[in-house]
Amino acid sequence: MKSCKSTMCMLGILLAFMAVATAAVAPLLTFKFTSVSVPNAISTVAEGVNNAGVIVGFYQDTSGKLHGFMLNGKKVTTIDDPKGTATECLHINANGAPSIVGYYTTSNSTPVGFLYQNGTFKDIPGPAGATGSYAYGINDSGLIVGAYKDSNGATHGYLLSGTTYTTLDVPKAVATVATGINNSGNIALYWVNSRSIIEGALLTGKTYKTINVPGAMDSIAFDLDDAGDVVFEWLDSNDLPHGALRQGTKYYKFDFPKSLLTFATGINDHHVIVGGTAITKEVGFKATYN
Repeated sequence: MKSCKSTMCMLGILLAFMAVATAAVAPLLTFKFTSVSVPNAISTVAEGVNNAGVIVGFYQDTSGKLHGFMLNGKKVTTIDDPKGTATECLHINANGAPSIVGYYTTSNSTPVGFLYQNGTFKDIPGPAGATGSYAYGINDSGLIVGAYKDSNGATHGYLLSGTTYTTLDVPKAVATVATGINNSGNIALYWVNSRSIIEGALLTGKTYKTINVPGAMDSIAFDLDDAGDVVFEWLDSNDLPHGALRQGTKYYKFDFPKSLLTFATGINDHHVIVGGTAITKEVGFKATYN
């Protein structure tokens, strides 16, 4: 009888441990999705969202040309840099009249970053000697992050404050891209290591911290909010993209329902994520989480 009780006691402890373990790995967040698409577009990708819920991204028209757009409620505004043959809007801030960053492509296929404010475009060409540039993120103070190619073809991240560029290179990286900046000045990046694997990173002050989605072949960190939540596109072993959210030290993977692929590119401070997905065609999505 004593042995039986001991066995039952051990079984109880084991079951309790299993319950705790199950609770620890159980999803603590739920994601609710809606699609985002520009009328009559062949494809749509939502890239960024500000705290007012205004979404920016890009779409492809029936001729195959790419246009930037801003979606405010149900109103779609096309945003095309007049210097470009194609335009992609990548991020929008929320300070007064919102500022939008992105890039356009020239007639010789060179990417050039831009800042769009009050109906006016301004080039963000990267530091002296850059041969191509992208503007990926902007915070409410107007700090801009992105990436540029140098004269040797190497890719570096940058932080632009006023007219001053600071180059951002993750230590030992073959290439670095800075993708998002929050109002505390923390920066989300992704970088390529010596084995050509893409990894995520978070820059706080002068410290780079690698942040990779567990089990991912590649982890592409795209944006972060003021709480430090980071959104990702990550690739599985079949090179298929999925979305993920890093909240604190926990990672939550997600996919748009019944989709062929999912990637997350933007996040705001009100638990809204945007990105792209594909069902019968590529469309953007908006997801809320709690």
